[in-house]
Amino acid sequence: MTAHLLIDAARELSAAVDALPFAAPVTHVYNPLDYAWAVHRRYLERYGNGRRRVVFVGMNPGPFGMAQIGVPFGEIASARDWLGLEGPVGQPRVVNPKRPVEGFACARSEVSGQRLWGLFRARYGAPEAFFAEHFVANYCPLVFFEGGRNLTPDKLPMAEQRPLLAACDVHLRTVIEALEPEWVIGIGNWAEKRATEALGGATGRSGLKFGRILHPSPASPAANRGWAEAATKQLMALGVWRSEGAVAG
Repeated sequence: MTAHLLIDAARELSAAVDALPFAAPVTHVYNPLDYAWAVHRRYLERYGNGRRRVVFVGMNPGPFGMAQIGVPFGEIASARDWLGLEGPVGQPRVVNPKRPVEGFACARSEVSGQRLWGLFRARYGAPEAFFAEHFVANYCPLVFFEGGRNLTPDKLPMAEQRPLLAACDVHLRTVIEALEPEWVIGIGNWAEKRATEALGGATGRSGLKFGRILHPSPASPAANRGWAEAATKQLMALGVWRSEGAVAG
């Protein structure tokens, strides 16, 4: 089953990135594939079986989403109430007191996840309808902090980025080989760039198409001016979605 391939790949990625060192200004590194593995596994088991026409790829976990519960763009309410996911969540090896892990008890909302899953819920209604042709993954599984500030992987020194990107590239190739999509859509410019570099000719599959949508982060002024409408227009322009709400075949 496809989900088993994704589960094995996630375990291998988790072990690979756990072995990597990161120096200042990074003060804390969280790996939700470790302490929130039970929930991540349930996500893969429930929604990762079979071929997918479109795979969305995000950058890395947000501090109030996947960092809390192990689900990509894992805004708590969306993951619990729409995706129907639950499970125990442990603690990172070294806890950042400014960014505690509270699991499903986290009261903060991950705005990016709220917007992303909110769009899919509004368009497809049931998660099974969305996941019939789509899947959502993150390129990098680690969360980096500089004190209380979130650091994205692209801000790391190149000497630290190289082995991290190499491990993430291997994982993404395995995901794409398993799901056999027609489209890989980066959520934001960096994710599209990483997906294109990792998958361009690397999978042995011809015809793989790439695109991107605006990242839903509230740090983006454009995303705060009607993100769902902007992302929908981008997907329609690419030919991934149709205007009437049905997906393109």
